[in-house]
Amino acid sequence: MSIKTKLFGEIEIEKEKVITFEKGIIGFPELKKFALIYDSEKKNSNIQWIQSLDDGAVAFPVMDPICVVDEYNPVVSDELMEQLGEYDRNKDLAVAVILRVPSDIKDMSVNLKAPVIINTRNNKAIQLIVESDLPVRFPIYDILQAKKEAAEKEA
Repeated sequence: MSIKTKLFGEIEIEKEKVITFEKGIIGFPELKKFALIYDSEKKNSNIQWIQSLDDGAVAFPVMDPICVVDEYNPVVSDELMEQLGEYDRNKDLAVAVILRVPSDIKDMSVNLKAPVIINTRNNKAIQLIVESDLPVRFPIYDILQAKKEAAEKEA
């Protein structure tokens, strides 16, 4: 499948890599088909993109929340998780959080309140709002800078 995107130009997505959000993403319920992509030139980047296949102009930067919050483990009801079909909780689930990157990069944050959960067994996904006090805008610039500096010292 070929799609023309705003950020990445024309890209090829293998059919088995298509991720389906049956209810769309929050704020974009009409967009159902996505692909998880990354910039192959930035090998050490924690950032990937959820690119809409329904609208090439829509893509969301995402990352694994464990990169910025060691103990991220939101409680999600079984009822919500049923939307993902069959899965093994220990090996079939991938969790991502959407980044917010304003003009001042030091104000960069992730939305811990509304994670994206992907069943890697069948490529069904959901974005949901967790029932906890997790922040919508969790600042991450200082965390990422500290990790980058630590990695540079080890090298």
